[in-house]
Amino acid sequence: MQRDNSFRALARFAGVLVLVVSAVATIGLVVSAALSVLIARRLVTPPGRAASDLRILAVGESTIVLSSGVQSLAPGRYSLWFADGSGHAQIGNVISSGNRWVTRELIQITRGVPKAGDNARTSGWFYLTPRDLGLAYSDVVIETELGPAPAWLVPTARPTTTWAIHVHGRGVQKPETVRALQEFHDAGITSLAISYRNDTEAPNSADQRYGLGSTEYRDVEAALDYARTHGAERIVLMGWSMGGATVLQTLMRTEHRDQIVGLVLDSPVVAWGPTLELHGDLNRIPTPIQLAARIVLESEQSAFLIGTQRPLDLASMNFIDRAAELDCPILLLHSSGDAYVPVEPSRALAELRPDIVTYEEFEIAGHTRLWNYDSERWLGAIRGWLSEQLTSPLSAAASSDSDRGGALPTL
Repeated sequence: MQRDNSFRALARFAGVLVLVVSAVATIGLVVSAALSVLIARRLVTPPGRAASDLRILAVGESTIVLSSGVQSLAPGRYSLWFADGSGHAQIGNVISSGNRWVTRELIQITRGVPKAGDNARTSGWFYLTPRDLGLAYSDVVIETELGPAPAWLVPTARPTTTWAIHVHGRGVQKPETVRALQEFHDAGITSLAISYRNDTEAPNSADQRYGLGSTEYRDVEAALDYARTHGAERIVLMGWSMGGATVLQTLMRTEHRDQIVGLVLDSPVVAWGPTLELHGDLNRIPTPIQLAARIVLESEQSAFLIGTQRPLDLASMNFIDRAAELDCPILLLHSSGDAYVPVEPSRALAELRPDIVTYEEFEIAGHTRLWNYDSERWLGAIRGWLSEQLTSPLSAAASSDSDRGGALPTL
């Protein structure tokens, strides 16, 4: 009898244990599913204001002391936004540092008055408008399918039929592109620095979500139409980060592909899969949840789960797999120190297409901060590439242009 009771007690315990394990497994599945949706939603949702994690400790006539951190210790020249972003200054290299402080060169204060106690953050933007480079420009409007999108038009001294369209990255605006404008201007190329959907300057899309280049390219297409209407016959596209993904999508989808004569890509997203993996690993997210987030992005239920109007086709945005489809010269600039967009896909694309890709890999420099770290090398790479195209791929465009009586601008 006692043995029977023991068996019954053991059976009851086993039953309870099964229920507990099932409940835990169910909760685990629910949590994993929710986390995958959260990751996918975060990727396609435009970010809010960047966090100001630094603190100004002291301000001198030509120096500024900041709290110690990855941003404040980075070598090079940067913008410093302070007082909740209301103030702006340009800062130079690190002069000295301690455990909790960093002294940097204070180059110029352009807005506000920095003071001890202000919160602050750095930015790769160094110039805020083309005027900061001494370039004349005008504010123009690109008519996109969503409405008018502001842009900057930087003309050359003489009219030219070669233009460049500059496309900024995720979560920023067109000032990111200013660092490159001087080289294009000096090469005799008219520049158009544009805004695009959901970047706080251009109109929002109906879903207010990023397409990771698959929808933003339509605003670049509108910019192409603007350039063509105003005399452009050969067009170089330059894209930064997600702007690089957008530029690649534009090349694949535009009706005017024959007029695109080159791409310049800074820290580009060549394929989204490795970028998702990098951020998943950095945040210690298990691989199955990372894979589930990708499934969410590509799912027919994405509208319900993450708010996108249509599923994303990440395979069509993988230019390692689509490398053979690329057909124009590319200058590809990336850093092994990029902790936001991995460098490996850029290396892979350069290895797959050495016939068209000129690859410059930097070290130490952070994401889209190659100019900030080594502006001489970065600008020289762009200058040399633009000059080289005059006697190689651009020459084909030049011959067709001469048939029309036009002339290739002096680079």
